[in-house]
Amino acid sequence: MSETDPPVETPAETAVESEGRTAVNEDWAATIVGLVLLALVLVGVIPVGLVP
Repeated sequence: MSETDPPVETPAETAVESEGRTAVNEDWAATIVGLVLLALVLVGVIPVGLVP
């Protein structure tokens, strides 16, 4: 029987996967920051006059 080597990932494939994870993390960070700002405005910590 012939043995086949498993496919080797190229550096480009690895870079794309790591960038995809970073983008998701940045999206979640922006979502959390936006929700925190919204909560601060609703609670009254940030005055309404500061929010355009």
